[in-house]
Amino acid sequence: MAFIGLPCVAAAQATSTGSEPALSSSKGQAYPSKPLRIVVAFPAGGPIDIVARFIAPKLGEVMGQQVLVDNRAGANGLIGTDHVVKSAADGYTMYLASPSAIAISPAVMTKVPFDTLRDLACVSLVTRTPELLVVHPSVPAKSLKELIALAKARPGQFNLASTGSGGLPHLALELLKGAAKIDMLHVPYKGAAPAVSDLVAGHVHGMFADLPVLLPHVQAGKLRALATARPRRSGLLPDLPTMSEQGLPSVEAVNWYGLLVPSKTPREVVNRLNEAVVKSLGDRDLREKLVARGAEPIASTPDQFTAFLREDMQRWAKIARATGLKIE
Repeated sequence: MAFIGLPCVAAAQATSTGSEPALSSSKGQAYPSKPLRIVVAFPAGGPIDIVARFIAPKLGEVMGQQVLVDNRAGANGLIGTDHVVKSAADGYTMYLASPSAIAISPAVMTKVPFDTLRDLACVSLVTRTPELLVVHPSVPAKSLKELIALAKARPGQFNLASTGSGGLPHLALELLKGAAKIDMLHVPYKGAAPAVSDLVAGHVHGMFADLPVLLPHVQAGKLRALATARPRRSGLLPDLPTMSEQGLPSVEAVNWYGLLVPSKTPREVVNRLNEAVVKSLGDRDLREKLVARGAEPIASTPDQFTAFLREDMQRWAKIARATGLKIE
């Protein structure tokens, strides 16, 4: 999967036209004239929530209004997404999304209450982060090869958590099961935070999840990392081999977060938000905070993000067909 986001400086040059006059709403008020909010469709404490709370203050500073984070969790992101789709298209409701709800769910779920490309407008990509495969220290596997051997010797006895059925971590698990020809039990949770909490407590054996939510526990020795599901190693875990290096190149799962708004939001508002996101991501302190948690800042124009999203939806639809995964 190719990321088409631009480096932040380049994106700024692509979207900025210098000093922009204040936008006006239909009521003649300058935009923005009140606080904005970023909807996160997963519980507080998860990786996308962490990123949202990093970028909200800087985005608010750039926009000249407070930006609040609004968690609306449930149904693997569908509840929060549907809320955004039905919100006023006035530029005050933004949605920090991941592919789970808007790119994967349409491919694996029989009923989705929205049409991603019809009901949402892309603003900008924000970050990308690899999926990390970790296990509880009690699991007697020090490498991916050893985990696969254990799973083959004890089929169906190892359970791996996910952030929810049909999400990217779940699809990563299905890719692993298919590529390694192993049987593992999938245990879905209502988001990364509760899943990681149970994993650290030893109630499940392992999981795939985004690097930002797992990294502190790996660094503290509470979880053991076995592989990253990306083409190259993570700079934060340089000694950890990738899935490809360990013989499973088809197990590639890199998550991304992007900012969207309801589809009927005026284009000039979308462009204003895009410029604010690009400028925010260009801030050195914010970039350092994101990178330190395993989230790589990556900006794009609205049109680039739209093209990327369409391509990503097609990719996951192909994977869903190959794995035969279908969720009622």
